[in-house]
Amino acid sequence: MKKALAAAFVLVWACAVSVHAQSQAVTAPAMGAVQSQNINEVKPEASQDSGYAQQSNGERMKVQPGNNAPMWRQVGAGVTGYSSLPNPEAGNLIQPFVQYPGSRLTNGGEAWRQVRNQWLIPYGGSLLLIVLGAIALFYWRKGTMRLHGQPTGRMIERFTAFERSAHWANAIAFCVLAVSGLVIAFGKFLLEPVLGGTLFGWLAYALKNAHNFAGPMFAVSLVIVFATFVRDNLPAKGDLNWLLKGGGLLSGHEIKSGRFNAGEKVVFWGGVFLLGLIVVASGLVMDKLIPGLLYERSTMQIAHMVHAVATLLMMLMFMGHIYLGTIGMEGAYQGMKTGYVDETWAKEHHELWYDDIKAGRIPAQRDKTAPARPTVQA
Repeated sequence: MKKALAAAFVLVWACAVSVHAQSQAVTAPAMGAVQSQNINEVKPEASQDSGYAQQSNGERMKVQPGNNAPMWRQVGAGVTGYSSLPNPEAGNLIQPFVQYPGSRLTNGGEAWRQVRNQWLIPYGGSLLLIVLGAIALFYWRKGTMRLHGQPTGRMIERFTAFERSAHWANAIAFCVLAVSGLVIAFGKFLLEPVLGGTLFGWLAYALKNAHNFAGPMFAVSLVIVFATFVRDNLPAKGDLNWLLKGGGLLSGHEIKSGRFNAGEKVVFWGGVFLLGLIVVASGLVMDKLIPGLLYERSTMQIAHMVHAVATLLMMLMFMGHIYLGTIGMEGAYQGMKTGYVDETWAKEHHELWYDDIKAGRIPAQRDKTAPARPTVQA
């Protein structure tokens, strides 16, 4: 019994010594050891140090473990350090302050984000919906523009096989670019909540690659389209009158015009030439294909904003062109599909061009390799 009591006493004494040692280790840690990683456990007198604001990150960690404010203050100030960015921005994680149109004065990345998310996405999307709604309303009220006279059965060649090939190549490339661009810009807000992250990610990746492949096709075909149709799109007498009267679209009586009316010329010079040039040039910058250009983040941000605005305006302009070339005007799509239009169509929509054909100044069929079709008599 005495031996059992002695053993129990020794065991209790050993446990007490162990607990006391552990409590001493917690309350009095050795110098240099990590005291805490809890940011809430801040020494109340730390900020009272006279050199507190000038402390390095290492010095701050000694008095406020987990507080990395000195490091992030240096990062925000643009201090050169190390990053994986290529030259000339190697080492600069945060861009210098800049103010893009529509943004506050802030670092370049945040300024670009503000322009994109606060201006391009909401207002660009709204403009597209407004124009689409206006076209739908016009079609609902007016319907397809029908011919007033009866078709004669005598056909006039409006577009040669080469002209149609150039147009369709450009049109197909434009549609691929427009659809993929819209998904890239708006898909995160409209499609991802419906499709889910996995399916939307696959779709966005596929369309991104389609965008990259269609871009060169669009650029090359745009040059061919411009060279092919520039002669008949030069300003001519009567164009201003056509514009002032809106081509007679609302009155129902079309204003006389040549092979291309003033509205088509505006689309050609404004959409194909000017906006097409800006879209292609900014796209080449974003693909880093223009030699000698300094490709830094600010260059890409500016190129993206220019590309987005020009593309948006081009889509708005071409929406009307596509409408009139398909369901908006009887016979228009047939002319681009087969190359031929009826004599009545030519007289009602492009009377000056029709008169030139009847007078023999323009041949009724220019493509010598195409099968002969009935044409008007001079």
